[in-house]
Amino acid sequence: MPATAPPARITGIYRYPVKGLTPEQLTRAELSPGQTLLADRRYAIENGPSGFDPAEPKWLPKPHFLMLMRDEWLAGLRTQFDDASNVLSINHNGRIVAQGNLATPEGRRTIENFFATAYAGQIKGPPKVLESPGHSFSDLARKVVSIINLASVRAIENMVGAPVHPLRFRANLYVEGWPAWHEFDLLDQTLAIGDVRLKVVKRIVRCAAVNVDPDTAQRDLAIPQALQRRLSHADCGIYAEVITGGTISDGEVIAAEQPELL
Repeated sequence: MPATAPPARITGIYRYPVKGLTPEQLTRAELSPGQTLLADRRYAIENGPSGFDPAEPKWLPKPHFLMLMRDEWLAGLRTQFDDASNVLSINHNGRIVAQGNLATPEGRRTIENFFATAYAGQIKGPPKVLESPGHSFSDLARKVVSIINLASVRAIENMVGAPVHPLRFRANLYVEGWPAWHEFDLLDQTLAIGDVRLKVVKRIVRCAAVNVDPDTAQRDLAIPQALQRRLSHADCGIYAEVITGGTISDGEVIAAEQPELL
């Protein structure tokens, strides 16, 4: 498929303030060069001592934290983070079970105590809320925006013979209008969204986290295995770096920028 497919549109913008917890849908987002969406993976919950130093933050692989690849029960929690107050609210079975200001030691302890008590048999060690200003607890060491092509999700549905909720892939941008797998043709190209420009830098290799249904918290599919069997890889989606910042909105056109003719 040539990289000159018709322009597509953004049909969903999401951020994930706490790694492994609930996605939050946005109608618009401000993007800055070399940065993630605001507060995307700003926090993580350490699952036993990791050696992470907030004063000298270094990227760590996700097994150090609570995360869906191993801890599918996280999907049963509904969380909300308020930027203005720094308060994280955790809802389970229709009621708030924990609420704390992540900017204060007391608030962090409230959240930590909830996980330590409610999931004592399912975590490796003492849970600890981690943050370092400007650091993102992404699966990738570089700061990126993740993009999922919804036509590729539908292709996966055909492979596994079941509905596949797009939020299994925990992307920042969901895109409609490209043919299935067209996103892989965009590697090293520049994507234009209004005045914003992003450079596609990497395909996303999927892990077992995508096997967890975000509504039921059940591990009910084997998506990476199906991809490997049918396509000889386990990739779905792309990472892109912001090179020109600005505001993007739900419904905007996203297209590969065509090089100017000399």
